[in-house]
Amino acid sequence: MDVDFKADKDLAKDFLSNFTDINGDATYMNILQEVANRKTRAVQIDVEDLFNYKDADEQFILRVTENTRRYISLFADAIDELLPEPTEAFSDDDHDILLTQRSEERKDSDGVDPRQRMPCEIKRFFEVYIRASSKGRLYTIREVKASYIGQLVNVSGIITRCSDVKPLMQVAVYTCEDCGCEIYQEVTARVFMPRIECPTKRCEVNRNKGNLILQQRASKFLKFQEAKIQELAEHVPKGHIPRTMTVHFRGELTRKVAPGDIVELSGIFLPIPYTGFRALRAGLVADTFLEAMSVNHFKKKYDQYELRDEEDEQIMRLAEDGDIYSKLARSLAPEIFGHEDIKKALLLLLVGAPHRKLKDGMKIRGDLHICLMGDPGVAKSQLLKHIINVAPRGVYTTGKGSSGVGLTAAVQRDPVTNEMVLEGGALVLADMGICAIDEFDKMDESDRTAIHEVMEQQTVSIAKAGITTSLNARTAILAAANPAWGRYDLRRTPSENINLPPALLSRFDILWLILDKADMDNDLEMARHVVYVHQKRESPALGFTPLQPSIMRAYISSARRFSPYVPRELEEYIASAYSSIRQEEAKTNAPHSYTTVRTLLSILRISAALARLRFSNTVAQSDVDEALRLMQMSKFSLYTDDRQRSGLDAISDIYSILRDEAARSNKTDVSYANALNWISRKGYSETQLKECLEEYASLNVWQIHPHSFDIRFIDA
Repeated sequence: MDVDFKADKDLAKDFLSNFTDINGDATYMNILQEVANRKTRAVQIDVEDLFNYKDADEQFILRVTENTRRYISLFADAIDELLPEPTEAFSDDDHDILLTQRSEERKDSDGVDPRQRMPCEIKRFFEVYIRASSKGRLYTIREVKASYIGQLVNVSGIITRCSDVKPLMQVAVYTCEDCGCEIYQEVTARVFMPRIECPTKRCEVNRNKGNLILQQRASKFLKFQEAKIQELAEHVPKGHIPRTMTVHFRGELTRKVAPGDIVELSGIFLPIPYTGFRALRAGLVADTFLEAMSVNHFKKKYDQYELRDEEDEQIMRLAEDGDIYSKLARSLAPEIFGHEDIKKALLLLLVGAPHRKLKDGMKIRGDLHICLMGDPGVAKSQLLKHIINVAPRGVYTTGKGSSGVGLTAAVQRDPVTNEMVLEGGALVLADMGICAIDEFDKMDESDRTAIHEVMEQQTVSIAKAGITTSLNARTAILAAANPAWGRYDLRRTPSENINLPPALLSRFDILWLILDKADMDNDLEMARHVVYVHQKRESPALGFTPLQPSIMRAYISSARRFSPYVPRELEEYIASAYSSIRQEEAKTNAPHSYTTVRTLLSILRISAALARLRFSNTVAQSDVDEALRLMQMSKFSLYTDDRQRSGLDAISDIYSILRDEAARSNKTDVSYANALNWISRKGYSETQLKECLEEYASLNVWQIHPHSFDIRFIDA
């Protein structure tokens, strides 16, 4: 079937000039006006818009999607004719000056040699992309076969490797040494054969083989980047390994992807012949690649979130909800029973605290690091997987499956340039994101030391194969580990059970111990929950609709814009809280944790993250109390065990806590808020406090205010 390209070009012109969106705006003419004003370079034509255009028939759309390369040049020719005059002033660049000079020279010369005609590409300062319809089928890499060559396809996968952005020659310009004419050569492939002899009439008449010199400055170059995209794990059939495909990005699409990004690409599937020695080996076999036309990220980075009006309203409504902290935490992995405080800590890990940079250049990290240590079967790995799904950038590795080099950076030989290059490991790929390391205790000691620098300095320093550099690894680390003997042994001290060096433990903001203890009521409730999830494939009702990961990401992105600071009136409160933790640790023979100055920084970080969740720029005392409570609750399962050994019941223990605190501050009156704060740090609830107040008031130990519940000791 013969195709009338002239009629198709006229249809393309009509479409560009007449297409309007829902609001009645001329979409493409507005874009062309911005191109003329040099505010943008990319003109992206959506196939969806072609479907909605009344004059475009199905055959035309089919031709556009099946012969995309040809129709890109056709749309570019249409744009050349439709491009409006600029409405705003702009400064000329080198390209404009050269074009003006050439056109003036053409006016002076009598007749232009057809071989000296300037190609359209050199005059254009825009690029045309045709984006596949979002309603079209999304292919996996192994589904894109030979029958799709030349067609527009939608492919999803994960970016595994990206080259640097390099200039690619689009139009080569030569000057003849003898006749002084400019000769143009369009370059359509990755390689080209440069011209040697001048083809103009003047040199032909003079029977001169004019020597041509390539003019680098007058030639037109395009930004070019090569990447590798790999199949997602869920798309790989049983027993197969993931396939990869080469992707070429040109012009404005460069620098849009980074290794580790999960993307949806629409592009033209094309063959490319091998060159050089590989061509001799390959014979007639050609390689294939995807020429990218559009890039769509499945998960946007926090700083790239642009909220629409309805999303903005929804987030403001959530922020005004007094119980948003608890709701967000319970929306994390709602299928997992209990672990409410752990989920709160993981929510704060996602939010993080602002990074501090001092005047002398010293940096204090804002990312939180959490280690979940517990018995087998307490859903540690499931929590890790869920957090990676929610986070916009997350890398999941396991202890045995990762080497020190795999976590930091490896030196490899580049297959294209044959030079030694650095390939970032898991921690570098998770920069500005979360790195989840499962089976942390199974890692070799030599590999684990690679994490020390990342956790505090947030860089990876390399001195290998002549490459000495420092890579950014501003990542929050979430580790899961088992105790030394598989299960926590209550007969041994905590330091014997937690089989990690103190240097590493002090770097974790929270080390959460999860002990699996037999409890009739709790076990019954949990068993019912698990059976319900198996039957219905959803979590039981939480009393509210769990927030979707996309809404959580949007809320967290809004929260991360705040940079809370600690007000002066809280300084003394935080300092005294820290010193009391140190004193308590000094009293016990076998401390449950190592309290260092890093613990104080951890309290400040967790408090700042809580302030961010409230959309506040100042840290409140309630934030500090909640931070101290979370740090205390992380060892809650051990404290309950200690109490059982000492024979104290909850009521007696609460009384002794209140008495000791009152004696320390030398006061006979204790406010209810302070009492609740003290006992919640030790893992007790408000109902237990009220029971204690009633019981000891009946024994005439203290008096209780009828309205405020404040306490006054009688035997002071």
